[in-house]
Amino acid sequence: MEPKEWMQNKKTVLSNGKLDMLIEQVREEEDLLLLEMSKLEAYDYMVSKLNYLRRKNAGNCKEFNVMIRPGDICYIDFGQAYRCEIGYLHFGLILSIYNSKVFVVPLSGDMRKSSQYFGQAQKEHIFRIGRIPGLSKISSVYLNDAKWLNSARIIDVKAYISPDSDLFKEIKRRIMECI
Repeated sequence: MEPKEWMQNKKTVLSNGKLDMLIEQVREEEDLLLLEMSKLEAYDYMVSKLNYLRRKNAGNCKEFNVMIRPGDICYIDFGQAYRCEIGYLHFGLILSIYNSKVFVVPLSGDMRKSSQYFGQAQKEHIFRIGRIPGLSKISSVYLNDAKWLNSARIIDVKAYISPDSDLFKEIKRRIMECI
């Protein structure tokens, strides 16, 4: 069945003990997906899945002895992504913390992706922030991928940008423009 059909038949499937059919379909399709992925993508997918299995019931990152504050650049598991979304493990800048959730903007140091934009007219959704102390590459933030996440997705804190800095304020301003 298609996902939409599974959703429409949820009560019937669950009341008739047919959940095993859905589980089997998902396992078969996931096995096919893994075979089609590159080794690098399959690796990232599986590490992210393992993070999910171990962290899904956590309320926040403190349960993993990770202390955070706005301005921290963290290694974050963004989870599965659709096309043109940030997914799996990336750096992210914490812009705000509210009730164990963090509002983050993803970073990338992949110059192949960001240089394709900077060789042309600058794209509004990518903002190059340069080399941040604590990170090894020149980085860019992906403004249109900013989102709220459970802080349990945070693996580690790697660097810091002061919320009082012009750079931090400019990132927040540009995200507000996206909204």
